[in-house]
Amino acid sequence: MKRILALLLALVMTLALAACGSGDSQATEGSLSGTVSTNGSTSMESVMAALIESFNQTYPDVTVTYDPTGSGAGITAATEGTADFGLSSRNLHDDETGLTGNVVALDGIAMIVNTANTVEDLSLEQIAGLFSGEITNWSEVGGPDQPVTVIGREAGSGTRDGFESIAGVEDICAYDQELTSTGAVIAAVAANEYAVGYASLAAVSEEVKTVTVGGVAPTEETVKDGSYAIQRPFLMVTNDSAELSEAAQAFLDYCLSDEVAEIIANAGAIQP
Repeated sequence: MKRILALLLALVMTLALAACGSGDSQATEGSLSGTVSTNGSTSMESVMAALIESFNQTYPDVTVTYDPTGSGAGITAATEGTADFGLSSRNLHDDETGLTGNVVALDGIAMIVNTANTVEDLSLEQIAGLFSGEITNWSEVGGPDQPVTVIGREAGSGTRDGFESIAGVEDICAYDQELTSTGAVIAAVAANEYAVGYASLAAVSEEVKTVTVGGVAPTEETVKDGSYAIQRPFLMVTNDSAELSEAAQAFLDYCLSDEVAEIIANAGAIQP
């Protein structure tokens, strides 16, 4: 009888240990699921696309959405809680309180001209003059004797805000065209031999030419070491009063981790 009881006890303990082991395995290997929403900066499109694709290789059951509405709209979405993350390609303003701007990457704002333009370098002062309307002819900065066409982003754009604050031309820019995406600015400069514009370094293509600023080219190295003057952060903005879901927290942790440095670099930006 004692032997039977001992055998039964041993069997119960074995089953209990097996159950515990099974539970631990599920906790460790169970896949994360859910939906994560991001909304904002169009300049961050390449970076976000690369991060989302890579994240989904580890967490295929998490759906991460990206809505390119512009930095201002992204910050509003974070403030109002209509997105998990507002994406901003500028620093938060002093009056944008109750938010945290998590720096995912750094980006240079490249000054771009048509490939036929002979101008190779501009100082910050000359850039301010071109965009404020004080300089209206390319001959004033060593270029052809032709009028300057100034192209930029719409009000509320993070790229515009970043550029204007660094160049010192907030509220005084004299734009000939205000466009609603970085791609549109690049296309407009590519189509006009006498245009000047600005665009995220991550988005610049061979359609246009970048000029040096004060003799410094916009590159990963010059942005990271601070020698290139016109640069800004890429932020994933969170609402301090809203707790992130498990999936959203996992995505944020991934985007801020050291393992994404190469992914960010391949997307044309720089990990801070």
